[in-house]
Amino acid sequence: MTITRSPQTSHSALQIVRRVIVYTLLFALVVITAIGLSGLVGELIDSRTVLAQGNSTGLAQSLAFTFIGGPLAAVLWWVLRKKLREQSERSSLAWGLYLGVAQIVALITGATTFLITIATFVEGEARPRGIATGTIWLLVWAAHRRLSRRAATRPSRLATVPAIMGQVYALVITVGGATTLLTQVFNETIRSLTEGVSVGDPWWRPALQSLVWAVGGAAIWWWFWVHEGVRLLRSGLADLAVILVGIMLSCLLALAGVGSVLYVLLRLVADRTEPLSELLDPLAFALAAAAVGCLVWLHYHRALLERSDATQEASRITVSGVALIVAASGLGVVVNAALAALAPALAGNTIRPQLLGGVSALAVGALLWWRAWQSSVSSEPGATGAAARRVYLVVVFGLSAVVALVTLLVIGYRLFEILLDDVTGTGLVDRIPAPIGLLAATSLVAAYHFILWRRDRDQNEAEVPARLRLIEQVILVTGSDAAAQSQIIHDVSGASVTVWLRADAGASPGVPGTPGAPVLPRASSEQLVQALHGIESKRVLVLIGTDARIQVVPLGD
Repeated sequence: MTITRSPQTSHSALQIVRRVIVYTLLFALVVITAIGLSGLVGELIDSRTVLAQGNSTGLAQSLAFTFIGGPLAAVLWWVLRKKLREQSERSSLAWGLYLGVAQIVALITGATTFLITIATFVEGEARPRGIATGTIWLLVWAAHRRLSRRAATRPSRLATVPAIMGQVYALVITVGGATTLLTQVFNETIRSLTEGVSVGDPWWRPALQSLVWAVGGAAIWWWFWVHEGVRLLRSGLADLAVILVGIMLSCLLALAGVGSVLYVLLRLVADRTEPLSELLDPLAFALAAAAVGCLVWLHYHRALLERSDATQEASRITVSGVALIVAASGLGVVVNAALAALAPALAGNTIRPQLLGGVSALAVGALLWWRAWQSSVSSEPGATGAAARRVYLVVVFGLSAVVALVTLLVIGYRLFEILLDDVTGTGLVDRIPAPIGLLAATSLVAAYHFILWRRDRDQNEAEVPARLRLIEQVILVTGSDAAAQSQIIHDVSGASVTVWLRADAGASPGVPGTPGAPVLPRASSEQLVQALHGIESKRVLVLIGTDARIQVVPLGD
């Protein structure tokens, strides 16, 4: 038997390999050239540089990187510029990936170097090389950003990735800088109230450095979130960035802050065994984390209200999961402290702070989990997000069961170790308070979510006759939020869904390099369920118009 290869397939594979090699080489040459130029400009503006003092090695490297890497990069770009006249080249994944990675690397390197240089200048130390490095890398970012916006070089894929990732980077450094700044301010305020005049370096100097990071990060965040239109993007990556960074990380920070504040208050009331200054030591960070976390959380929560129902449900489930982890950790610590108090070798004043810390984490985590989970389970089983909730239940139950099993093995190991050990004086409770606490917490979490999963499954099975099980295949024609709408149709009918996107669906406003046409309105879950009610055909065409009106057309077999 003779196996023949399609010339078209071979040509396509060759194009992929060629693009991977060429764009990787171009990226390496751009990085090399930027490093060389940064070194040369730094040598020129740094008046402290003296060639006779052993700086010839660095200068030689900068010259080699600039005058070898630069011309090679220019020649390679001249060749690629002709190829980019073809639509197939601009729509390739390699070109979009190159522009995205180059912009992200250049932005992070340039902005971070600039902020470090400004922050060290506050201490009285000038770093002209940092100014050179930051300027060169920001110029590299600006050049690649221009390429991503020009019609002749605009990529068809991954066009919005640099803006989304730039917003994530800016948010992280803004939150870090603001939290550090408020921590230093609160710490100095608390110290002045409890200890009087502070001794040592002025506190405002590190606070001013943190202010540089906070203001610089906020400016970069505004550029991407508002100017570049990231807040208007409606893509999977944009929604994921909002949920994971804007919601989840801010939720963790807020929970840590509120829990720590509650811990300090509980210790002031029930555990005054340490000096007041030591009891109040965690309060500065706690207040700062609570303030920054809540502000960021509130902002992104409002931004989520303009996104799809599926994205909002995913956000609620994420918050519920984070709060559940905090609450389960607190419960484990409480059980651990209670068991440790029973052991004479461990009982004492050291148990009380541990117990109060567990109570604080359990209180804030359980309260937030109950609020987020109740708002999540309040919707109907067939509504958007029901599948996400089922996956969440299975994941939580599975992970909790695995952790409980591992913990049970640890307890068994300790038990047999005590039975086989000849050394006396140490009991079982003395050795395994932490595993028992973890086992209790994970067992309760696993049991609760397993019960919920069984209840949802039984409820879905009981509703099967009442649901639209006659429909086997649905062709959905829509222009917006296709994934969420197809999931709704599948949930209420059990049918397989094929999505056809409308040609008149506008691009999202604010997408870099794309027209600002309005997004077509999306149909709600209630409209879809009502439109499919009473349909008895096996194959159905569901057409969602530009005004969100739904037309259902039964098709022949």
